[in-house]
Amino acid sequence: MIDTELPTEGRNPRTLDVDTLPTLEVLRRINSEDATVPMVVAAVLPEIAELVDLAVASLRGGGRVHYFGAGTSGRLAVLDAAELPPTFGIWGRVVAHHAGGFGALSQAVSEVEDDTELGARDAAEVAPGDVAIGIAASGRTPYVVGALRAAAAGGARTALISCNPHTPYGDEVEVHIGLATGPEVISGSTRMKAGTATKLVLNSFSTTLMIRMGRTYSNLMVSVNALNSKLRARLVRILTEATGMDARTCENALAEAAGNTRVALVSLLGEVPAARATTLLEETDGGVREALQRLRSA
Repeated sequence: MIDTELPTEGRNPRTLDVDTLPTLEVLRRINSEDATVPMVVAAVLPEIAELVDLAVASLRGGGRVHYFGAGTSGRLAVLDAAELPPTFGIWGRVVAHHAGGFGALSQAVSEVEDDTELGARDAAEVAPGDVAIGIAASGRTPYVVGALRAAAAGGARTALISCNPHTPYGDEVEVHIGLATGPEVISGSTRMKAGTATKLVLNSFSTTLMIRMGRTYSNLMVSVNALNSKLRARLVRILTEATGMDARTCENALAEAAGNTRVALVSLLGEVPAARATTLLEETDGGVREALQRLRSA
């Protein structure tokens, strides 16, 4: 029986006849529903900002950010966490815990999401001062609830991303990002609007977190290191855009920085050797602008 108390499980009055429509009209109905998602995310930007600030404080204090989710929510969390190291050069600081482990990523394992104790066990590695973020379309997935309760008991900061703004579990966390996505095109198929909204929130959260952590310069990816010739060419282009200098100068600076883009950038803009740039970045937790500001005020 469908639980109509959950917003995502109700029947959508705009798609009651969806199985009688021609292909193009089905696609139009889906697209029309999808078009509502950005507005839903816009309504919770203050809560996302609050969560970003919690995470910035945690990472700067040596802590970590943990995602907990099951099913689609967990897979989206794994995807977001996996893309941060190659994009922003941050390793092991934002981690995802998926109910059922890696085996459940490609094969649905339904029973694990109802296991509160499994969530608590997976949260055992959460340390005081870390941030634990539960992701659950229903806002009440037992695995996620168990993980968040265990994390909070261990001294972590907690948050919940859900598509159920009125879930009572929202009151148990410090930040609840309640997305009012409403009923899906197909009742209960939360891989659709709920999944899209969750993906947008995670993208916005983690990207803003990385920007606040100094992992970009302007809107450029400067935390990627030159691990192969293709990346080296891309990073030389980034350095030329960031500094206005010629490619040869930037290529030499990147070589002197042992492929470290931020070291090369600080070296070029600050007109200091790579060793000095490295020290400045270590003193400012890797922030390029902060390193340059410290150099100018010295």
